[in-house]
Amino acid sequence: MKYGICNETFGDLPLEQSLQMARDAGYTGWEVAPFMLTDDVVSFSNQQRLDYRRQVEDAGFSIIGLHWLLAKTEGFHLTTLDTQVLDRTSEYLGQLAKLCRDLGGDLMVLGSPHQRNFPDTQSEQQAMESAARCLAAAVPALEEHQVRIAIEPLGRGEGNFLNTAQAGRQLMEMVDSQWVQLHLDVKAMSDEGLPIDQIIIDNAEAMIHFHANDPNLLGPGMGEVDFEPIFKALKQVDYDGWVSVEVFDYALGAEQILRQSMDNMIAAT
Repeated sequence: MKYGICNETFGDLPLEQSLQMARDAGYTGWEVAPFMLTDDVVSFSNQQRLDYRRQVEDAGFSIIGLHWLLAKTEGFHLTTLDTQVLDRTSEYLGQLAKLCRDLGGDLMVLGSPHQRNFPDTQSEQQAMESAARCLAAAVPALEEHQVRIAIEPLGRGEGNFLNTAQAGRQLMEMVDSQWVQLHLDVKAMSDEGLPIDQIIIDNAEAMIHFHANDPNLLGPGMGEVDFEPIFKALKQVDYDGWVSVEVFDYALGAEQILRQSMDNMIAAT
C-alpha cells in the first residue's frame, strides 16, 4: 500500500514541520487542499508552485494531487441550473488541473458537498445533467494537463447529491471520459448500508483513489469500522493507487492522528 496524508490535517503548522512529522510516521504521499496554499488559485504564481513542489518532493514525498476542490470558494457550483455558473465552475476546474500538474500531481478528488447539493425545487436528474455538463466541459483541460478527476460520493449527512458509489458511477458514465473516474471514501461508504468491502469489489474497475477514515471523523481504525476486510478487498482487486488518510476532527493533534492511523492501517494489512 502507498499511504498519503491530506495537508489540512496540520492546520497552521509550518510546512517543514508538517512534512517531517508525516515522514516520521511513514507516509510518502501528500494530498493538497488548495485553500491551504492560497485564497486565489490564479494569482498563486509559477514560482510559488515550484517552490512548494520542491519543498514537498525534497522531503521525500510524492504530491498525489488535490482535494476539497471547491471548498472556501464563491461563485462555483456543480449542479446548478445557471449555465453561467456551470461555465465558471468548469473553467475553475481547468485552473485547478493546471495547479495540480504544476505541483506534480495527476489526480483531483471532487467532493465539496456545499458546492454540489441541489434545492428541493430541482430534481436529482437535473442535478446529474448539470454536473455532467460541467465536468464534460472541463475534460479538455484535464487532458491538456494529464490530470484525472475522481468523483467522490458522500454520505447523506453531507448532502443530497451522489450519496452512493452507484450514483458516482452513473455520473461518471454520463461524462464518458477516461479523465473522469471514481473515488471511494470509507466514511461515505459507511452510510450506504452495504458491506464496504463489497462496494470496493463492485467498483474496482472505476476506482482511482481511496480515502481512509471513520464516521467518527477520525482516522482509520480510530472508530468502529473494521479495516481488515477493507484492506483485504483492496488487495483482492489489485488496487495500486494511494490510500490517503483524511480526518475531520483534529482535536487529538496531527502527530497522534498520523501515528495512530498508520499503526492501524499496517495492523489491518
